[in-house]
Amino acid sequence: MSMLDKLKDMLKGHEDTARQGVDKAGDAFDERTGNKYQSQVDEAQRRINEQLGTQERKPDDQP
Repeated sequence: MSMLDKLKDMLKGHEDTARQGVDKAGDAFDERTGNKYQSQVDEAQRRINEQLGTQERKPDDQP
């Protein structure tokens, strides 16, 4: 079992908390760097949430 699979198993039922943590870490990084790398941080946040299956659902997304 890969490390990513283990993380996914640990996060089951806590997806919202994981997403909030990713967002908070990205926001802290943006603050410390003066938003110099904001687009890269946003992309990293998106990819992490995508890999962990924690991306926010949009109203038009189907379950």
